[in-house]
Parts: sequence; structure tokens; C-alpha cells
Amino acid sequence: MFVHFAPESAVAQIRRRGIARSRRESRHGCPRGTYAVPVTRDFYLSHQWLRELKRRGGRTISAVYFRVPDDELVWVGHYNHGHQSMTAAEAVTVFMAAENREGWEVIVPRRVEAKEIHRTKVLPQILGWRFFPGAKGQAPFCPCAYCTRGDYGARRLRARYPERA
Repeated sequence: MFVHFAPESAVAQIRRRGIARSRRESRHGCPRGTYAVPVTRDFYLSHQWLRELKRRGGRTISAVYFRVPDDELVWVGHYNHGHQSMTAAEAVTVFMAAENREGWEVIVPRRVEAKEIHRTKVLPQILGWRFFPGAKGQAPFCPCAYCTRGDYGARRLRARYPERA
């Protein structure tokens, strides 16, 4: 079982048509596909991407739970590093065995059909990390007015961390 995050406004269409592959080209040599995270007993880890995805727009994000066959090939890895191709069952095992599972993702290199969707759910909108896993309490990479434009609390952030020369 995997979970994919989508705007609440798109859930009805997803239930009818399924989850389309991402239009964006994937990095690190993996194909375009459907981004997801394995569902685990740890609710936070399974839904860790919600807050980062929500940062791009002020909409409500919903979870779409779906199943893929255990022997289907998927790509798994940390979002900023290379991904490995393996079966879905192996991907869940690798995800669970990782030392720090924040930032990991699974890419299903095809469209997820409507019949594979198990359920949808509106989640609490405060789950997960922003910017990058472990960012809480660290100084921003660049606190300048351009890089922090539109961010909540940007003025206080710039006052606390002056620009680097």
C-alpha cells in the first residue's frame, strides 16, 4: 500500500480516472511516474511530504491510498539523491530499513488506475517537514528578501539572520 498526495479539488477526478504520471522530468535517471510513500505504522513517516507540498500553495492536500502488485518495478530513494529500481515489496523493505526515512520517495513509473485506489482521506494539514528534512531550527541557506519573498514570517527571519556577504 502506498500513499500519494493531491489537492482536495482533484480527488473526485482521481477516483474516476486514476492518478496520472507526473509531467515533470525526474532527476537522477529515473523515469517520470507517480510519486508516493509506503504506508507504514508510523503515520508521520507515511505522510511526511504533506507540509512541503502544501508550501507551494495554500490548498488542502488529501491522501490517495493505492496498491500495486508486489512484483512491479518501482524506483526508490531519497528525493535529492539517486534512486534504485526494484520491486514494490523490496522498495518497502529498503524504506523501512533506512536509518533516516525522512525525504524518501517511491516513483511508480506508470499511471495508477482508478481500480487500484483503495481510499482517499483529508489529512491534518500540519504533518511533515518544510524545506528539507531536519530543517527545523537551522538557519536558512539564503535569508535575502528575494529568496524569502512570500514566505510566512520572512521579515522576522531576515531580522534574525542577516544576509551573508
